[in-house]
Amino acid sequence: MPRIEVNRSGEMEAFVQVVDRGGFSAAARVLGMTPSAVSKLVARLEARLAVQLVHRSTRKLQLTAEGRHFYERSVRVLADMDEAERCAAGAAPRGRVSLSVSVPFGQHVLLPLVPRLLAAHPELTLDLSLTDRVVDLMDERADIAIRWGRLADSELVARLLGQTEQVIVGTPDYLARHGTPRTPDELLRHNRLGNTYRRNVPDWPLKVDGRIVEVPIAGSVRASDGSALRTLVLHDAGLARLSVYHVQADIAAGRLVPVMEDFNPRELEPIHAVYLGRAGRLPARVRAVLDFLAAEVRLPALSAQNRRAPPAAAGRPA
Repeated sequence: MPRIEVNRSGEMEAFVQVVDRGGFSAAARVLGMTPSAVSKLVARLEARLAVQLVHRSTRKLQLTAEGRHFYERSVRVLADMDEAERCAAGAAPRGRVSLSVSVPFGQHVLLPLVPRLLAAHPELTLDLSLTDRVVDLMDERADIAIRWGRLADSELVARLLGQTEQVIVGTPDYLARHGTPRTPDELLRHNRLGNTYRRNVPDWPLKVDGRIVEVPIAGSVRASDGSALRTLVLHDAGLARLSVYHVQADIAAGRLVPVMEDFNPRELEPIHAVYLGRAGRLPARVRAVLDFLAAEVRLPALSAQNRRAPPAAAGRPA
């Protein structure tokens, strides 16, 4: 019986393009094929594997559980093939890298680094999505996401970029009108602004007599991202607890004042770059960005001078 030749990499590439582009017609345009030819390739792949990879409908395409698993593995295999060819040719990292980052981290840390990243790797292009929403990398087709805080168990691989402290801040004008809180009880009388995003924590931790006391967030306004929260604080709406890297420049310039520093537990919150796959099996384009971030991201600490509370005369008692 003659051996039937199977173009496994071609089938795999067609399937990955269908998923990445969201349909057969869009994949066909990228591959230079007809939609029916792409559909036949995927159907032949499903028949050979004896499993359904995608649910087809007139409006959208949805991966099955088996399809999602095969897609993840296929992306890695194709990346390995591409990497092998590029290494053999001595080529530089090239292609598009999609990053999902929180708004404050993007604005204050990542965006200033982008020109240097592109200067180091001129054949890369970046898709940047700034959102404080925790995204699914597969659904959003993101290569890398920056996550703040403790990571939940998942299939994602994490690379530590640094650690940051949190600080409670308000404007001099707000504190002059409402008083500077100097104890947890006084803090309860203030407008404590919070966030609406999913990973938001409901309390502010304070260290009192060696133990952690949780002060609930209870303000008249909540915001969808940290930058909106900072803007509210700068316009005297209340107090907020924000990352040091987010407000350090405001504190140094006198626009914001740290409060409750005697009770700050100084907890260090890790910031990770997370991605799908294994460290040794990443596309060169993704690894180049990860290596750059690991080497170049610097998260500042609040200086002792900036930690000093404002003088008591700065505001009347709350």
